[in-house]
This record gives sequence, C-alpha cells and structure tokens, in this order.
Amino acid sequence: MAHPRRSDRVTLAVHVLHDHPEWLPPFRAAFAAEGVALREWLLEDGARIDLSEAPPDGLFWSRLSASSHTRGRRVAKEAGRATLAWLEAHGRRVVNGRGVLEIEVSKAAQHAALAAAGIDVPRSIAVVGRDGIADAARAIGAPAIVKHNQGGKGLGVRGFDAVEHLEEYLASPLYEEPLDGITIVQERLVPVEPFVTRAEFVGGRFVYAVRVDTAAGSFELCPADVCEVPSGSLHEPFELRNTVTADHPLIRRVESFLSGAGIEIAGVEFIETVDGRSVVYDVNTNTNYNPAVEAVAPESATRSVARFLGAELARVPTR
Repeated sequence: MAHPRRSDRVTLAVHVLHDHPEWLPPFRAAFAAEGVALREWLLEDGARIDLSEAPPDGLFWSRLSASSHTRGRRVAKEAGRATLAWLEAHGRRVVNGRGVLEIEVSKAAQHAALAAAGIDVPRSIAVVGRDGIADAARAIGAPAIVKHNQGGKGLGVRGFDAVEHLEEYLASPLYEEPLDGITIVQERLVPVEPFVTRAEFVGGRFVYAVRVDTAAGSFELCPADVCEVPSGSLHEPFELRNTVTADHPLIRRVESFLSGAGIEIAGVEFIETVDGRSVVYDVNTNTNYNPAVEAVAPESATRSVARFLGAELARVPTR
C-alpha cells in the first residue's frame, strides 16, 4: 500500500483499498474511460499506515473481500479494519466503510441485517466450533447447507441430503475449519429453476440483474472472468436477466436495506423457490462484474461505478 507524497495530494483521486489485483483491470479501464483518477492500496503483508499523519485527500473506496485469506492475504481484513478506522477518524469520505466491511466478512451479520430490514432470508443457525453443527442441522432439517461465516466465492459451502452424511464429513479429513471458527448451518432452498439471481447496485441504485446458472450444482459463483467456473449446462454461466427491473418488489426492498446499512456498491443474490419465496442469501460488497453480461447490458456496471465515485470525488474538498 503506497501512500501518495504530500506534493501529490493536490490531485484528488479515488483511492481503492483492495486485496486482489486480478479483479481490478475492468475498473482501471472504466475509470480511465470516465477520466477519474484511481490509486490502488493493496492491503497485504508489508502495507503501512502512518498513524502520525493524516490520510491523503480524495475519496476512499473499500473493495475488501471476505475471501482474501484464500488468496494468501490472511491479514487483509484486519489491515482493512485498521485503515478504515484511520480514514474515518480523519473524516475522509469512504464508500463501503468500516460497518460495511463487517457485513462483508460475516454471513451472520448479513443475515441479521437483512432480516431486520424485513427481507426473507434462509433459516440459519450460527455454530461456534465443530461440536453442535450436526445438532443444528437436525434443528434445521435436511437437506441443509453448511458454510463458513467468513467465506467468499462459494468456497467451503457444502450441501447434505441427510444429517448422517454431514456427520461423516465432520469426522473426516475433508472437514474445513472456518477462519473465524463459526459455521452457518442453513436450510437448503429449492429453486423453481436451476439458477440464482444476482442484482447489482451502484450508489444504492439498481443497475441490472444477472441469471447465474447452477445446473452443475457448484456453489462457486464468482462472476469475474478470472474465477468463472463453467456450469456444464445449455445456459451460459452468467446471463443478463431482463425480467428483473428496478420496479421489482424485492429490488425496492433491497435498495431500502442498502440505504439503511450504508452499503453503496453491492451485488445481492437471491433465489426464487418452489414454495413461492424470493429469498436473499448473500450480500457481496466487493462485487465483480461478468464481462459477457457487461457487453450486452443496457448500462455498464463498471462505468456506473466510475461515474458514481467520480461524482462523489467532485464533492470532496481539497485541504
């Protein structure tokens, strides 16, 4: 994480805090096209925060991810907490700030915030440690899903048709210990069709929705081209879903939730179930965009991000 020199501070820029350079090329291109200066702060081992100095001027955008530990950056989230606290203490404008990071890195926090906003969420039980996971699954009822409270990209998510199969997994070398020691046991929702929907929001406003194919049964649903997993079905893994618009009742409720939680940029995933529910199960505050969808969407989400942050940057005073 390289801090700008004092002589550079007269040039206002959007400073992006992140933990994965491979996700940034589409944003670099979008910011360049919109004429918005972008500076990158990679939070990794060796990054420094000079607490004796004030942060540089400009706008700060947090793209920190719950899955950073899966890419060798175990301390990125902790570094993000410290950096965001420093920025906010100095009154800097932060998009997706410290409170949003806590929602990003905790499925339990997401569930609580969504439910409090009146949004339908899966029945879930958070379990500390390995003991108690099977009992929680019995309380939920099979089929069930277990996932890491601090996860990302669908890694570590497993489905079980019977509690006995879950018990075998828990007793086996295949069991994956959650980073924070908390496992979420959740009802397994049955979709009307084998897909989920990911709705993208920029500046708290709906941009477009994506049909994410799940026919192959994978939980790894990252839309970025660097981590896309083929679905093996007749559908593309990610397709624009034009039937979900800004007037969709769930989209309106999600926009209200995002506003209340201070989340300005996010991808929100939901399932339409065979029993008539529209259930939100994930909030991604470091959202990525699929290039095939971006190519046909009526509005580019990456360009929307650049325009939104550029407009917010224009409101930031020079000190």
